[in-house]
Amino acid sequence: MKNTSLIPINVIANQIYLIRGTKVMLDKDLAKLYGVKTFHLNEAVKRNMERFPLNFMFRLTEAEFGEIRGSGWGGRRTLPYAFTEQGVSMLSSVLRSKRAIQVNIAIMNTFVRLRQMIASHEDIVHKIDAMEKKYDSQFKVVFDALRQMMLPAKTKDKSIGFELKKKEQKQNPLRVR
Repeated sequence: MKNTSLIPINVIANQIYLIRGTKVMLDKDLAKLYGVKTFHLNEAVKRNMERFPLNFMFRLTEAEFGEIRGSGWGGRRTLPYAFTEQGVSMLSSVLRSKRAIQVNIAIMNTFVRLRQMIASHEDIVHKIDAMEKKYDSQFKVVFDALRQMMLPAKTKDKSIGFELKKKEQKQNPLRVR
């Protein structure tokens, strides 16, 4: 079976956030995928609010938005909406274009893949635990190393601008002291 997805799964997966313990996609990212303006997506949702209860969609708080804010959020006057998997699915009844149907299918497939990956990860953890109980303490280092590799990678906060090397700082006549 060949993949005829309109959008690669990794592109969609990078736009899924974990907020309030739930995997969600933000209105801006969804609008971009659907090929519409964020304003128009939100207007379509507002016209059909009865289709979007709180477990389908919610508005982010200032703190939540501050944690995920990156480039491309400038000029926004309102806090974004976050759509759960069910909310994204409901968007297909509000946005009726052929592209919306294809995008929804791709997003639903991505959510399914993510669930499968998480289940697989949990299965590996259980297997490592079982093996650790079975073998003696001489393999403790191996099991600790395996657990360390399974931890999520630490990300560094990206600073805006550029850094001058120490050599360049000394030579920079514009630097205020």
